Amino acid sequence: MSSHLLSERSCVFQRADPYAVSEYVNQHVGGHSLRLPRTGDLKASINHRKFASLDLCRLSYGGKARITSPALGSLYHLQILLKGHCQSSFRGNEHHYVPGELLLINPDDPVDLTYSADCEKFILKLPVSLLEQACLEQRWQLPEGGIRFNSARHVTGELEGFIGLLGLICEEAESTDSLLQVQEHYGRIVASKLLSLLGNNVQRVEPVQQTHSFEQLAAYIDAHLEQDISVGQLMTVARVSERTLYSLFERHAGLSPKGYVRQRKLERIHAALQDPASAVRNVTEIALDYGFLHLGRFAESYRQRFGELPSATFKRHR
Repeated sequence: MSSHLLSERSCVFQRADPYAVSEYVNQHVGGHSLRLPRTGDLKASINHRKFASLDLCRLSYGGKARITSPALGSLYHLQILLKGHCQSSFRGNEHHYVPGELLLINPDDPVDLTYSADCEKFILKLPVSLLEQACLEQRWQLPEGGIRFNSARHVTGELEGFIGLLGLICEEAESTDSLLQVQEHYGRIVASKLLSLLGNNVQRVEPVQQTHSFEQLAAYIDAHLEQDISVGQLMTVARVSERTLYSLFERHAGLSPKGYVRQRKLERIHAALQDPASAVRNVTEIALDYGFLHLGRFAESYRQRFGELPSATFKRHR
């Protein structure tokens, strides 16, 4: 996992003074205070890339370190522990994080984190405005007090394809010919995925009239194919129980709700790849646009549906 999240090409400091690294973090990643042991010759390292409105950072302090901050202000911090362990103290609650676990810090959350001497972490910094923009683009209701993620613990392996998405973003960030519009595109995707994958206070369902009609549900799905449409969301739209929803899809489509949504996404992608006039740049980007974070599974599902890999469709019609 960790090998895909910023390479040595992004190195800023290597085996350097931890306080010099801390000052760099304050300038580029987020304001904080650093406390280190009084003894020992500690060597810190940081890899960093600016990517449109995102900041990508891979960091180790070389010794046991305590990071505190009253709040991040206008930023969200997504932290993924790569090595070692981390102790979080948040409003009287203690949490212990191990490699592969994910911590998301809201803008108004106080920060009190203690990292082990062998700790290495990856930080994704997102501005509040990016998540608000993603919320509005999806036509979800923006909470009055701002978007807040809950404190549930997440293991990256449970978030299908999300680490792969971060790996693609890091590769694009390290590319010498990365275009700003492409960077912004990836930024919108990762913001939308965080809102979809992690628990938060955003109301994801638009107000709709009561409907039990499969045709109306199908139209709703087609209008929102670039979103992550859950079974719960469809239950709310149709105002029916989960059992009734499954019966509705089985009767009209011969598929489960998730299977139908997946099929429609694949059909929409197939149509775009066949259209020489479409603005598709490559298969990876359109797969991410429609929520397929695991590219290998996407390619296999596409092949089973259409008898060829998506790359073959794309090349033939270009």
